[in-house]
Amino acid sequence: MKVFEVVGQTRSFTKAAERLNLTQSAVSRQVRNLEDQLGELLVIRRHHHLELTPSGLELLAALRQAFHDVERTVRNITEKSNRNRLRINVPPTFAKRWLMPRLGKLRAFLPDLEISITTDLQDSLTDRSVLDCAIRFGDGEWPTLNSELLITERHIAVCAPSLLVGLPAETLPDFSRLTFLHVLAAADQRYLTWQRWLDAAGMANTDTAGGFEFDLLDMAIEAACNGLGVTVADCHMVAPLMNEGRLVRVMDVEIEGHESYWLVTRAGQRDPQNVAAFRKWLASEIKSEPTAVKPLAAP
Repeated sequence: MKVFEVVGQTRSFTKAAERLNLTQSAVSRQVRNLEDQLGELLVIRRHHHLELTPSGLELLAALRQAFHDVERTVRNITEKSNRNRLRINVPPTFAKRWLMPRLGKLRAFLPDLEISITTDLQDSLTDRSVLDCAIRFGDGEWPTLNSELLITERHIAVCAPSLLVGLPAETLPDFSRLTFLHVLAAADQRYLTWQRWLDAAGMANTDTAGGFEFDLLDMAIEAACNGLGVTVADCHMVAPLMNEGRLVRVMDVEIEGHESYWLVTRAGQRDPQNVAAFRKWLASEIKSEPTAVKPLAAP
């Protein structure tokens, strides 16, 4: 099977023989034996090259997938025994806005660990993967996993300072003159964060039909920084941008989000040392963050 796969890749007995460190006749004989076993022609032997029959193409595709799965499984088994590496999957916005600015601190806290970060929207923690743990955004209800609350969203409205130039601090902005920046929960469905924030601000009847839509909060934040409009964002994600003066708060209204960030690990097993250390670092970092304990504004 492996000989045939290499022949299928190279379309040449000679090249396959060189790659496999076999003789050309041995490679040709292996393929012929496989054809005899299957009772099906797999290779059409031309003068200067080989062609695969439809059956040969079908078998080659299956073998490629099978050998890929075997290689990945072997790699996963090997990687799982490497406790000097921490592999985590993190939501894209959390990775860029919260974790990335703190990577130096994480490195100082865990100097002996190699850190691998992915941002797949759907992590493979429940599958046979090399991930050690993940940070997820949601309600914490994942039956086959352990979840520990990290940060609950605190929503505030923000925009670039240029959009509020000339407006006294105590004056309410005219939202009809501002562009709304929305975040999508699905392809045809927006998160309700804008409506909930407007309800809390006493402006429930504000029309939010227009504006831009993005599938990532990070894109809405970036659009706000570029002066394209106003968005509702988690204060933990935009605090550095506000400190830098790239974003300003629109009105003193803050509401608690319905979803949060969670540290997620596999159920039924004790945390390995690298995950336990990462958990400890997260707890200390969140505890020291001022916005993490800031009380909600009075209604």
